[in-house]
Amino acid sequence: MKKLLIRDGRVIDPSCNFDEKTSVLISDNKIEEVGKNIKVPEGAEVIDAGDYLVVPGLIDMHVHLRDPGYEYKEDIKSGSMAAAAGGFSAVAPMANTEPVIDDPSMVRYIREQSAGMPCRIYPIGALTKKLEGKEIAEIGRMKIAGAVAFSDDGKAVMNGNLMRNSMQYAAGLDALIIAHEEDYHLAVGGMMHEGAVSSVIGLRGMPAVAEESMLARDLMLLKITGGRLHIAHLSTAGSVELVRQAKAEGLMVTAEVTPHHLLLTDRVVKNSCYSTNTKVNPPLRSEQDRQALWEGLLDGTIDVIASDHAPHHSDDKDVEYDFAPFGLAGLEISLSLMLDEVLSGRIKKMTMPNLIEKMSTAPARILRVPGGTLKKGEPADITIIDPKKQVVVDPEKWYSKSRNTPFTGRRLTGAAVFTIVDGRVVYREGVIA
Repeated sequence: MKKLLIRDGRVIDPSCNFDEKTSVLISDNKIEEVGKNIKVPEGAEVIDAGDYLVVPGLIDMHVHLRDPGYEYKEDIKSGSMAAAAGGFSAVAPMANTEPVIDDPSMVRYIREQSAGMPCRIYPIGALTKKLEGKEIAEIGRMKIAGAVAFSDDGKAVMNGNLMRNSMQYAAGLDALIIAHEEDYHLAVGGMMHEGAVSSVIGLRGMPAVAEESMLARDLMLLKITGGRLHIAHLSTAGSVELVRQAKAEGLMVTAEVTPHHLLLTDRVVKNSCYSTNTKVNPPLRSEQDRQALWEGLLDGTIDVIASDHAPHHSDDKDVEYDFAPFGLAGLEISLSLMLDEVLSGRIKKMTMPNLIEKMSTAPARILRVPGGTLKKGEPADITIIDPKKQVVVDPEKWYSKSRNTPFTGRRLTGAAVFTIVDGRVVYREGVIA
């Protein structure tokens, strides 16, 4: 492979607190050198990054690629192209496929199907068999096969004793559990956040306590089992405070938040005339919750920004609100949504290194996968960002098969212009290579 020189960009590497205008040389799929005045090697490709940000490849640790079983919504190829177009060099797909990724053969299937795709794909195995919450899945064997974490995401493990045993077993294997926190008995039948808006428009609500009560339970179990626990898609002020307290006590807990929970509230359900693209789980919460999520992100309580990319076919969403599935597609716009907030100055305490930490370095650290750094000798996974690029969200131009987003038509500033994986340019200014 020929060498690649990324010249004179603003290089940001949160893994070593580096933020400086300089160059990056890639050779043999690795970072060979980061420094000023690097001579162009003979035959090397050169990317002039003078107006760009050069950062470790972004990692989305919470996506749904729907493959196998629901390929009409998304598949590994379309999902990986969407990821690369969004600036992501790696993604971690959840296990709620058909069949469920709950044994080593299914983990191997994901890994085999991922070969040659334009981003790295790290499979997440199911925590319980068939996501039924009745029996622990083959965690040990799946980890050997290549699963990077274990989750029943889309469902919570309602049986407290089973969750305790799962956490204890995973702790012995040093395996990461990712928890979807939701008490179904409290949230049953809910379509959106329970509050003033749901009361006015007549949709059954999902109370904040449905999330918070399960989170509290799992944090108490973590105290007695040890191990590592990651909380998926935090959505309430109470949940942020619970994680904050758990970290203060020294528990090995991390958490994530989605761009849509940071940017939207339950009012958008009413204002969009019941657009089913606003139907997500956990639901879009109140303005108070939204502000608390930002506070948690800024003070380090929340470690990661993840899209929870949940693509659906338009036929699935083109129904009454009650019958539509939960989820929105986000891989191709997550970065731009967050860049727009930071670059506009609306989030005054959020710096660009902070943002890259949440979208690259922290996911790599939590999942214990390569990436999240531009240190010499590390894999050359790099995202190059144009902070001035103007973007209008147009799902019809996406690589994803799905179009379900409430952000259609929104004007944003900032986007990925190059995505480099293993030293190879896989996305170049609007085109998958």
